[in-house]
Amino acid sequence: MQRAYNFNAGPSALPLEVLNRAQAELLNFKGTGMSVMELSHRSKEYDQVHQQAISDLRSLLRIPDDYHVLFLQGGASLQFSMIPMNFLTPGKTADYILTGSWSQKALDEANKHGETHVLATSKEEKYSYIPEIDVTNHSINSAYVHITSNNTIYGTQWETYPTYENVPLIADMSSDILSREININQFDMIYAGAQKNLGPSGVTVAIIKDSLLKQGNSNLPTMLDYNTHVKSNSLYNTPPTFSIYMLSLVLDWVKQQGGVPAIEAKNNEKAALLYNTIDDSDGFYKAHAKTGSRSIMNVSYTLPNEELTKKFLTQAKEKGFIGLNGHRSIGGCRASIYNAVPYESVEALASFMEVFKSEN
Repeated sequence: MQRAYNFNAGPSALPLEVLNRAQAELLNFKGTGMSVMELSHRSKEYDQVHQQAISDLRSLLRIPDDYHVLFLQGGASLQFSMIPMNFLTPGKTADYILTGSWSQKALDEANKHGETHVLATSKEEKYSYIPEIDVTNHSINSAYVHITSNNTIYGTQWETYPTYENVPLIADMSSDILSREININQFDMIYAGAQKNLGPSGVTVAIIKDSLLKQGNSNLPTMLDYNTHVKSNSLYNTPPTFSIYMLSLVLDWVKQQGGVPAIEAKNNEKAALLYNTIDDSDGFYKAHAKTGSRSIMNVSYTLPNEELTKKFLTQAKEKGFIGLNGHRSIGGCRASIYNAVPYESVEALASFMEVFKSEN
């Protein structure tokens, strides 16, 4: 079977090695005579998967001991509500930096739970850049500052992160976690839906500093209280066991690649190839994101007109390129080049783009 050139924004490409391993273990996991999907989440076989996933994530991201690693459900979208429910306590204001649709959705949910304030936004220029941040500018009683590290629709990404004194920094890293090295100590909380770089959809990772957790609201529904999941090691209710198993395989694959530094180097190579193809096209292709804010995960770009865009997408699909349609809010094209997208796929896309330009 010919594998597609998968540039889907999410759910997205998974490493072929991971898929092959999951296939080999599907019917008989570790000699149990059962699929991992059939195991009790209280069994020792599944417990080994669960603990190894936590251990590998801690190792790959160098997560200190005073941070909790949780496996949750509901995607990043549920986190948009859980965060203010837990941390936006009376008398506090939640600060948000708007860099795209997902940060706006996070703000919309926070508005239902308490006072919010927009510190900065690039909405006036269609979120084509990451705004400059003055770290002394935040609410007097700021509960936290919330950012979205990478913006899948607009193809922008924070190159460096703001460091606030005595104000927790929370980041939605759904679309670039594990794509490059970060200093966990800059953040009080990181969360990410798995379906872009960590594994299949169905599980959400939350990494929370203990000091932030202790500031939380204690009068919450049980399942919406982070403390519930910390105390139960993410086993309060039946977790998405197969998604966590797949996540554990992806983490092992990242280790085999040489860890996050090696993954970051490969991602930079892929992004450079694609952006160079765009920038060297004499204006035929134009990147949506401004230089200095360009994402190495999602490359959004346009062609000269709608007719050529439709022709490009039609021919691309015929040649096996999947997921290149731009988001409906900005149109154009988008190539999501997450960790599992091989360099060869990006190379094939760049070649197709050059041929298409020469013919049109």
